[in-house]
Amino acid sequence: MKNTTLCYIQKGHQYLMLHRIRKQNDLNQGKWIGVGGKCEENESPEECLLRECREETGLTLTDYRYRGIVTFVSDQWEGEYMHLFTADGFTGTVGECNEGVLEWLDKKALRSKQLWVGDHIFLDLLEAEAPFFSLKLVYQGDTLTAAALDGKPLSLPWRGVVNAI
Repeated sequence: MKNTTLCYIQKGHQYLMLHRIRKQNDLNQGKWIGVGGKCEENESPEECLLRECREETGLTLTDYRYRGIVTFVSDQWEGEYMHLFTADGFTGTVGECNEGVLEWLDKKALRSKQLWVGDHIFLDLLEAEAPFFSLKLVYQGDTLTAAALDGKPLSLPWRGVVNAI
């Protein structure tokens, strides 16, 4: 299983999102995701977060928070432990990204974009200010077939986080 990071950089009521439309053979092709990437050898999640955010956005994070770990299981892709962060402090100017188009999106408008189904679960957790969490998402192709929060199964299809935290 690989280790990755994903960060939702916040400015007011917006997240800086990456529309993944430029990379070949991309499991996130066409989807809107936060910024991040694979941890390099001997790199901590925080080191990866800072490097990937700088590489993908041009921003240097100055205030960020480790929010949870998401375990992805897929019948098509390598398993993944994704270290999930939010950030609301940064310096610099947003630049170009070779993996897609960066855009500040209203948090509510984001939900109408093409996202992984499981992303709605952890976005709900982030918005509810849930304490540090462990979320497991199991996919067959693009279909979310199982989910568990802190070891407890969640009902699918996902209808919100109200009873989960």
